[in-house]
Amino acid sequence: MSSFRGVDYLLIDSLFNEQELLVRQTARQFVEDEVLPLIRDCFRESRFPRELIPEMGRLGFFGANLEGYGCAGMSNVEYGLLMQELERGDSGLRSFASVQGALVMYPIHTYGSEEQKQRWLPKLQTGEVLGCFGLTEPDFGSNPAGMRTTARKHGDGWVLNGEKTWITNGTLADVAVVWARAEDGIRGFLVERGTPGFSTSDIHGKGSMRASVTSSPSFSDCRVAADQMLPGAKGLKGPLACLTQARFGIGWGTLGAAMDCYETARQYSVLRKQFDDRPIASHQLVQEKLAWMISEITKAQLLVLQVGRLKDAGKVQHQHISMAKRNNVWMALECARLSRDILGANGVADDYPIMRHLMNLESVKTYEGTHDIHTLIIGASVTGIDAF
Repeated sequence: MSSFRGVDYLLIDSLFNEQELLVRQTARQFVEDEVLPLIRDCFRESRFPRELIPEMGRLGFFGANLEGYGCAGMSNVEYGLLMQELERGDSGLRSFASVQGALVMYPIHTYGSEEQKQRWLPKLQTGEVLGCFGLTEPDFGSNPAGMRTTARKHGDGWVLNGEKTWITNGTLADVAVVWARAEDGIRGFLVERGTPGFSTSDIHGKGSMRASVTSSPSFSDCRVAADQMLPGAKGLKGPLACLTQARFGIGWGTLGAAMDCYETARQYSVLRKQFDDRPIASHQLVQEKLAWMISEITKAQLLVLQVGRLKDAGKVQHQHISMAKRNNVWMALECARLSRDILGANGVADDYPIMRHLMNLESVKTYEGTHDIHTLIIGASVTGIDAF
């Protein structure tokens, strides 16, 4: 297959400015040169490519849409295009960057003290320090309000007890943003690696997100100082606002996976011959699948572009981002399935990226709010009635 040249059926590139296209090209070249040569082996070996972290930091990929503290200060549309290209490489890579920026740097940037920002953000931006986000628990995923992890006042500090699970970057992290129930509501804490009572273990046997580290952190009488609490975050509004940032990146990112599947299938259909030595692209049923994919990809591009413009204008609502996440993950999964069908048996071989994307997207459909949860968020916004 030839190198990726983009998917732009409706001339949507004309809606981007020069800087946005430059960000996309920089990320696209990074994926071509650095990610694609090794990601298949990483997926096979269930290994995250840590060797890519320094270059990602140098290029400004971490906390890219944040201002100050060494961050790139990109617009949200530029950040979205960055996520799109990273997920074209692999959902695990986009997830890594998304957690580092949207779920670790964003809460420190938004809710942290100036001392916390100065200490953590510059090193998180370069990738010298890595972070994770601890919200999901073994018994509470879609219902974070039920969390059992507790934070109890003890002297001039806090004692944490509880367990988190399905945490991206957990065992890689030098610092964990941990959400726990205190007497006055949900609070966020910065817990450093090596703190007594804080331990992590990796989740093995995954058929999805194999090039990503997924962990279960636990806290047993884990003592943290008072200045390790995020002073500006109180209640579920804090962690949910972080998830909104991450979901925005997913809406864009899954476009990249869909584009990669579509373009792989399109090229394959032109080259693969069957029935009277004709390319399978000449058959009606194959063309129908390709027509469906390019139509849905185009609609998804317009959806996230408008959401990105609204976010840059300060007008976006969380339900808008729910629509982008819900639609685009579903769309990408369907593109992966149709592409796998076009490739036949070759579609399950890792000589092609399709099955890897398909398996990854099964996880993306569930995390950061399941497809059904986002359905109910949109439903509540159009009816005014919560169905949770």
